[in-house]
Amino acid sequence: MKTPPVIILVEPQLVENIGMTARAMMNTGLCELRLVDPRDPWPLGEVHRQRMAAASSGADEILHNAKIFATLPDAIADLQYIYATTGRTHDMVNRIMTPRAAIPDMIARAGNGEKVGVMFGRERTGLVNDHIVLANAKITIPLNPVFASLNLAQAVLLIGYEWYQAQDATPADYVHLGGSVPATREDYLNFFRRLEAELDAGGFFVSEEMKPSMLRSLQNTLQRAAMTEQEVRTWHGVLTALAAGKRKGSA
Repeated sequence: MKTPPVIILVEPQLVENIGMTARAMMNTGLCELRLVDPRDPWPLGEVHRQRMAAASSGADEILHNAKIFATLPDAIADLQYIYATTGRTHDMVNRIMTPRAAIPDMIARAGNGEKVGVMFGRERTGLVNDHIVLANAKITIPLNPVFASLNLAQAVLLIGYEWYQAQDATPADYVHLGGSVPATREDYLNFFRRLEAELDAGGFFVSEEMKPSMLRSLQNTLQRAAMTEQEVRTWHGVLTALAAGKRKGSA
């Protein structure tokens, strides 16, 4: 993966939100956290430190390596491109992007060797104009316009999720085989021939004219099942049990 963006929390108020932000970052492969003028003095006292650590659920490395800055210009001095997250349009002319549009832009810049950062404002008020004017572009997360309020860590998670997903190679849809292997066509056909024979013996096909279409329907259903070799063997066992039960009942 490309070098991830730096996450910058401007004047965060609650140590729990800092901890939850670290957790969101660890979830999504973001690693560098910078704090600008946090409300609680740093380093934290023992009680605040424990509250923050509990909220992070084990993302201790990010908290341990977090950098503290007195001002926002100091926090972004070494960065080449800055995104400001905000739900407001403000009165300034800005480049406004959704997270999905911003992430390819970040990846391209990171690929060119640029160091980028994403700014997040206070929990209650967000970023103000004096913060936003220092950014190159704004990120606005499309949400329900009737209720678009996000927790600070939720906002970080949404950005981080888009960043991680854009570079993740996990298949969108797959079957976990659990140590087995997919059944071969021969496995299917052998089972289907046996199924057809048992259905014939049981008098399932009451109409010879309808039998071909009924067989195709059954075979199509089995093909869609995408069974493993073990599952085919299990169904052979089902047929064996059913046939044995029928013979016992007719004896």
